[in-house]
Amino acid sequence: MIDYEKIFMDYCAENGLAISLSYDMPAGYENANGMFDPAVNTLFINKDFLKDLPDYEQMFYLFHELRHALQYLCSERFDARILKSRQYVIMYDGHCYKLVQEEWKECVLEGSTEYFSALYLGQPYEADANEFAYEKVKSICGESVALDDLHFFGFQRYKSQIVNMKNYMPRLMKKHDKPANNAHVR
Repeated sequence: MIDYEKIFMDYCAENGLAISLSYDMPAGYENANGMFDPAVNTLFINKDFLKDLPDYEQMFYLFHELRHALQYLCSERFDARILKSRQYVIMYDGHCYKLVQEEWKECVLEGSTEYFSALYLGQPYEADANEFAYEKVKSICGESVALDDLHFFGFQRYKSQIVNMKNYMPRLMKKHDKPANNAHVR
């Protein structure tokens, strides 16, 4: 059984983070594994949703979200691509959010689930969080085929699209800025 609080507190202490932990997912995120929302300085983890998953997988999602907290709150540790991309949240269904002056603005874009899945996984801050979570869990639990499968599932499935998205991301962000800037606040 995963001790979320201990992992959370240890990570925050090691990295000088002062954030809250909540198991109550925000509206619209009830089926998400977790999220970090810098607008409310809170890491949300869907403990009930994850409870039947293996320990390594629960830890993977927790460390993934902890990395997002670090990306937002310790920006000096990250490169410009990650800093720019973290302003955008792109969901698999085309719902997109842009962080503008501590508020999330929402818009919905047209496209297929395949397109948005590749876009989501190709975002520099998501790739960084996935890589960090994988390495952290591997250091705790050891190497395993199941952990490798979790880490590489999305990347392998959308590999060609993700590679193309990395080059396309700066232009895509500009394209999505107009609807996001004119969107309503979440």
